[in-house]
Amino acid sequence: MSRLEMRAPLRRLGWVLAAGMAVALLGSGDFARPANAKAKFIHAHAFVTDHIVHPVSVKFMEKLKELSGGSIEIEYHPGGDLGDYTAQFEQVMRGSLPMSMVGLATDFDPRLNIGYLAYIVDGWSNGAKLYGPGGAMVEVIDGVLNSLNMKLIGTIPGGFGSIAVRKGVNSRPTSFPDSSKGFKMRVPPFDIGVKRFEIWGFSPVPIPYAELYTALQLGTVDGRSFGPPQEIWEMRDAIGAYILTRDYLDVAFWVVNRGWWDGLDPNDRAMIEKAANYAVEWSWAEGDRSEKENLKKIADYGIQVIELSPEELSKAKKLVYEKEWPWMEKTVGKALMDKVRTAAGVQ
Repeated sequence: MSRLEMRAPLRRLGWVLAAGMAVALLGSGDFARPANAKAKFIHAHAFVTDHIVHPVSVKFMEKLKELSGGSIEIEYHPGGDLGDYTAQFEQVMRGSLPMSMVGLATDFDPRLNIGYLAYIVDGWSNGAKLYGPGGAMVEVIDGVLNSLNMKLIGTIPGGFGSIAVRKGVNSRPTSFPDSSKGFKMRVPPFDIGVKRFEIWGFSPVPIPYAELYTALQLGTVDGRSFGPPQEIWEMRDAIGAYILTRDYLDVAFWVVNRGWWDGLDPNDRAMIEKAANYAVEWSWAEGDRSEKENLKKIADYGIQVIELSPEELSKAKKLVYEKEWPWMEKTVGKALMDKVRTAAGVQ
């Protein structure tokens, strides 16, 4: 997944740091700010600053400063200095961190696996429709997060995830499962990653993101999965080919602690929401353009970019719908999967 395990310090360190700064949180059940006083809260994420969530965060902070006249200040922590994405997910859930942009930490609720389900969408037009502002999948995922004391205030697209072959490996698996047998594929260390690539005939090897680049360099694996173009560009010297399966849309989920959110002064909450909506809308207008730019850079660098043929794509989707989706239904329950199927138009 791209960005599902971001570069960051140890989880325990992030937890301690965030808990120690909990006093900076804006909002409480009886919050009332004196005239001319400034309010402050922490916004954090574990992404590096060349990822799209950083300019989104900057636009959010600039817009909020404009709307509030500077009366609301944000203490911004990018790059994982408050912990990796799972640590920050937990901190928001427990209320020691008010706001973060995260991947869905499936360890806390297996229903969150729906965020990584293959072929809910496979292009920007239906991706924006389902995951963009007001999208049906946003509503579905927010329903799960609500039970974890969290609210989803926006989604930020990082690009479509595909598979990459490390430099020095001649295999170009495009027809699954026929051409993928024996190919050691790095997958993120969560169940749906392993399941998908077993279904597609690969030999999945769960490896945390922080160890992925080294694994490619050393030849521990033959390639990697869940990789949007930006990540492939970042590790370009270890990549020989990029096969565009586009099996899932890599999305950062902008979450807040629900108790903190509900306890905000209504005027402050309205300004924060308006600023967040402004930044999210920009990200969806930017996402497609940014992905095309990265794909061009990848190809210009000399990495072989391969599109699946219509027949190969159809076969890959068929395996997913016949095997991965029923497995997911057993994992998350029929009621939730019915909502996903309705949202995606897949029956």
